[in-house]
Amino acid sequence: MPPKAPKKLEELWATDVFTLSKMQECLPKSIFKSLKNTIQSGEQLDSSVADVVAVAMKDWAISKGALYYAHVFYPLTNATAEKHDGFVSVQSDGSVISEFTGKLLVQGEPDGSSFPNGGIRSTFEARGYTAWDVTSPAFIMETDNGSTLCIPTVFVSWTGEALDKKTPLLRSNAAMNKAATKVLKLLGNQNVAPVNSSCGAEQEYFLVDANFANSRPDLLLAGRTLFGKPSAKGQQFDDHYFGAIPERVQVYMQDVEERLYRLGIPAKTRHNEVAPGQFEIAPFFEAANVATDHQQLLMTILRNTAKKHGLVCLLHEKPFAGINGSGKHVNWSVGNPTQGNLLDPGDTPHSNAQFLVFCGAVIRGVHKYGPLLRAVVATASNDHRLGANEAPPAIISVYLGSQLEDVFEQIRQGEVTGCKTKGVMNIGVDTLPVFAKDPGDRNRTSPFAFTGNRFEFRAVGSGQSVAGPLVAMNTILADSLNWIALKLEAELAAGCELNSAIHKILKEVMDEHGAVVFNGNGYSKEWHQMAVEERGLANLRTAADALPVLKQEYIEELFNKMGVLSPVELASRFETYSEQYIKSIEVEAKLVISIAKTAIYPAATRYLSELSNTILSLKELGLDFDTESIEKVSSLTKSMMDLVSKLSLALSQHDFDSPEEHMQYLAKTIRPLMDSVREYVDALEGEIADDLWPLPTYQEMLFIK
Repeated sequence: MPPKAPKKLEELWATDVFTLSKMQECLPKSIFKSLKNTIQSGEQLDSSVADVVAVAMKDWAISKGALYYAHVFYPLTNATAEKHDGFVSVQSDGSVISEFTGKLLVQGEPDGSSFPNGGIRSTFEARGYTAWDVTSPAFIMETDNGSTLCIPTVFVSWTGEALDKKTPLLRSNAAMNKAATKVLKLLGNQNVAPVNSSCGAEQEYFLVDANFANSRPDLLLAGRTLFGKPSAKGQQFDDHYFGAIPERVQVYMQDVEERLYRLGIPAKTRHNEVAPGQFEIAPFFEAANVATDHQQLLMTILRNTAKKHGLVCLLHEKPFAGINGSGKHVNWSVGNPTQGNLLDPGDTPHSNAQFLVFCGAVIRGVHKYGPLLRAVVATASNDHRLGANEAPPAIISVYLGSQLEDVFEQIRQGEVTGCKTKGVMNIGVDTLPVFAKDPGDRNRTSPFAFTGNRFEFRAVGSGQSVAGPLVAMNTILADSLNWIALKLEAELAAGCELNSAIHKILKEVMDEHGAVVFNGNGYSKEWHQMAVEERGLANLRTAADALPVLKQEYIEELFNKMGVLSPVELASRFETYSEQYIKSIEVEAKLVISIAKTAIYPAATRYLSELSNTILSLKELGLDFDTESIEKVSSLTKSMMDLVSKLSLALSQHDFDSPEEHMQYLAKTIRPLMDSVREYVDALEGEIADDLWPLPTYQEMLFIK
């Protein structure tokens, strides 16, 4: 049966979202105006509107088939959490009515102790609050079990600390807006609308047939294959990248997109990625807070929809060894309705003072706080990807492109005379159009690259929330803009002309922070040596190296000064993320031991037994047989089990003075032992009869769709 034709976009778009237009239809004018001002201008929410909005929201949700509502929040696990409640109110006569009040809309109370909180709350201190985020629209989530009204919220403790990823994001945007507004006014702008950050996150993922995935304990529990001999064919032919999308996958993608469009999520691009079985979906830009919520929804929908198609969607950064892993390239910019995109250079960036100031602020921020950017993408799973050929290195640098690098180098030298212009692409075939080409190339090896009118943070992991990276980028930009504002005020007060003051400040930025600008090959050994030894950039190779950055005094001072995270909240992040790293490695190590003992070892001994019996039978018939294979399998099996015993003993070590010491032990002792076990298991896979091998192979998982 051919796949059903997709519905028209106009029929689908945001039908399951309580949008501004729907609010306008069902709310009194004064209530709608107040709510709209809060959403669009950042004005404080008038608490008196909550009851009216709650009734309208409930009636709309019930008309869509919802009997429950849920405050949706984003704890420090990179996952989405929700607590469902019914619209049910029991009356004194035993009857029930549907009820939803402003108090229920504005505030919820999930358990504040059972989620990771880094020591902010003790187990016996259970109270936590969710609070309605009016700037992110409510929506209906449909499942086979029914529909639920979902209300995006923040999640805080009874003592007021942020226990989630949304609260710091909102604070960081407010800090950035305040600093950007100050700079824009110093640049001579009179009318300055609130400045917001925007985000478009390219999501990479793998699809595996569920029959195979469900037979792999490592995929089910760790999200990646701990064992697996490379397929004879991998990605070496580059024939999968942007190739024809398999029919089964395209039908899956259409179902995903239909669900996304109903939720107002602007999925724009889909294609095959580099590795076999790997794909990508990319949305259009949105306000960072809404984009973050939508990113969480996107990951949920990718996973849930896969189940309906007999597939499993893998969001681990490196589910298969030897081929490209998956990232989440976060495209980030800042702007407002009055000044537009503040990172748009225009056709003459050398004379665009506003752009140069904001771009210079980014350069300063990335150089000064590069280790922080590395820390916010540090996870046990992302360690498998960062530094490899498919991902940027762990050294944080900025790629500007040849045009902007030349402009900023001119600033450093003291005089700006012009800039490279766009060229013309003439392919040499009369029937093909002549078109303008960009003044500079792109660089896929840069972790933080300027790509025309935004920066692309390429080091974010596939399974991560984009909130942490956005918080870091907004905060370091706010810090740099405040620094520039102070410098500008001082120069202008001393009688310096505005353009001269800007040039002087940007020259100081390049003199002090230009070392972070690098347009070359980020994969090369020469760059790694130059970056560390000559430019003083940090090379934090593992999460165990990167996460302790969150404890450094200058990072604590940054977040505290900007009002984004208090010292207590920042410390809780380190405790939580280090604990997640430790638990992730320990779970994987236990899986290595379990699978080796209960699946690989029995398969090897069964093969040896069958092979031995075959050899004896052949000898009885007077036939000779080479015993090399039996000796090799026996040797590999013994070596594997010796290493498994060594790994078990090493894993029992629990006497550590700090999380930092524990993480380093796991990174430098446990992980190498796991890799050593894998070497022998993968070698055995190449020797043992296929019908006896207990795990689905890479060839099956990557190529059968």
